[in-house]
Amino acid sequence: MSGATDDAGPDSAGDGTPGFPYRLIATDLDGTLLRSDDSVSERTRAALEAACARGAAHIVVTGRAVPWTRPVLEDLGYTGLAVCGQGAQLYHAGEDRLLTSVTLDRRLAQTALAKIEAETGPLALAASRDGLDGEVLVGPGYAEGGSELPSLPLDDPAELWARPLNKLYLQHPRLPDDELARVAREVAGDLVSVTLSGPRIVELVPLGLSKARGLSLAARRLGLSSEDALAFGDMPNDIPLFAWARHGVAMANAHPELRAVADEVTASHDADGIAVVLEKLLAG
Repeated sequence: MSGATDDAGPDSAGDGTPGFPYRLIATDLDGTLLRSDDSVSERTRAALEAACARGAAHIVVTGRAVPWTRPVLEDLGYTGLAVCGQGAQLYHAGEDRLLTSVTLDRRLAQTALAKIEAETGPLALAASRDGLDGEVLVGPGYAEGGSELPSLPLDDPAELWARPLNKLYLQHPRLPDDELARVAREVAGDLVSVTLSGPRIVELVPLGLSKARGLSLAARRLGLSSEDALAFGDMPNDIPLFAWARHGVAMANAHPELRAVADEVTASHDADGIAVVLEKLLAG
């Protein structure tokens, strides 16, 4: 599975087979392309490969920064473009190179955090540093939810702001995710963008940043547009992606906010939901 390259897909497979009805397939990772055990099923791999053979370009669009995305891409044999860090990073997997990278203004982020904590009380924090090998720092009390992804403990609070960041992660000991995200938007939404990207994952990212913005940059490099795009996702951070793409497909396990704006709901990530949709399109 090569992923999208700088050459847009053809209108047919080159052997007289009709081209795939969408020239761009955008897939989120966690809760979407990846099953609960972080694997990609053989059925889904085969469906994506068949769609790409028919002229589609597959682009991974994920909230994960590059260091947390790279192992998945390597497992897929993916060598094209990937949108990482909620749209902050456009990454060329085959060249292991960042094409674009947007960082969080740390002074604005400190101000935003102070305003949020004035409403909620102290928060547990983590942060994703910028760069191809940017570390994820995890502060006291921040629960990683059993994740086996690599991270470093944050022992000195000053270290949080010492180097460029892509995002901050927030957790509250009692407030539900949706409520924490709502409060953060209400008091700091003029300074940063606030997104809910997974269970216990409320993020502060640069103002105006979204997966849609990152994917639009990738699509432009391929000579494609939103009208070419079929998008799959599962969380509210995929709402801008669905608004941008011609057709948005929510997984059965998706957050209610995303299901409400989806054009279609498919099976869950553990039941090959992406493959279910692609196979129908391939058969048609």
